[in-house]
Amino acid sequence: MRFGLIVGEALAGLRRNISMVISVVLVTFVSLTFVGAAILMQTQISTMRAYWGEQAEVTVYMCSPLSTSANCVDGAATPEQVERIQQDLDGDALSPLISDVVFEDKQATFELWVERFGEEQAGAFGVENMGEVFRVTLKDPQQSDVISEAFSGVSGVDEVQDQRKLLDPLFSGLTVATYIAVGVAALMLIAAVLLIGTTIRLSAYARRKEIAIMRLVGASNRSIQLPFVLEGVFAAFLGSVLASGAVLAGVQFGVEGYLAERVPFMRPLVGMSDAVFVVPVLIGIGIVLAALSAGFAIRRWLRA
Repeated sequence: MRFGLIVGEALAGLRRNISMVISVVLVTFVSLTFVGAAILMQTQISTMRAYWGEQAEVTVYMCSPLSTSANCVDGAATPEQVERIQQDLDGDALSPLISDVVFEDKQATFELWVERFGEEQAGAFGVENMGEVFRVTLKDPQQSDVISEAFSGVSGVDEVQDQRKLLDPLFSGLTVATYIAVGVAALMLIAAVLLIGTTIRLSAYARRKEIAIMRLVGASNRSIQLPFVLEGVFAAFLGSVLASGAVLAGVQFGVEGYLAERVPFMRPLVGMSDAVFVVPVLIGIGIVLAALSAGFAIRRWLRA
């Protein structure tokens, strides 16, 4: 079996069906780009869950003069109420669960408002209308419900906020987006497989006389099939390379160049190291699907 002759036959087949080859390349490119995006999105979700799961705090907001919750009907939390919350956090029941507690008095809360909303808006409320805040970091973030249950409804406590629950809608939205990308990628991959099979059958039909002659001179089925399989693999390889380039460019310019500056709350973001890992996966998927599709199509045609 002369490899050079087989490769030459495959290239000749590609030239004869250039329009179909371009279609295969484009469909493979689009489908594998969605596959790469889905992989990176799932990686992003896993990375964010791990990072923010460890960083998430349980925040205990004490009543301020402006609070309207049922626990704050008597007005702002008294020093005794604030001290009682501090003692509970330092007590034997909760302290084994807690990694760190940061207390912010009215002045610290006001300065945070100035940082987030600007001096003019914060100044409209004033330091005297701010409330004290306890920021609790847990050793095991999965135990956040314990803190929430311990202080919810306690006199002087306006609200207990679990940051992990605030992040759940974001993770859910990203997960839905991943499922959509996977669904689109699956449909496009099916289209690519069918298109590769059609291309191979058309190529075989156009060279039916050559195939008949090869059979007469005793060529094996493998020798006849291999050029057609190489045609499909080559077209899918080009599409997978383009998809890899699109994924790398998307991470380089879209994630590291755009999102990293404009959505800091989503950090840590996927980077080029994650994108580079996806490249061989995309190329492998493209080559394997093309080889299987082309091999199946030419075998069926030869048996017909």
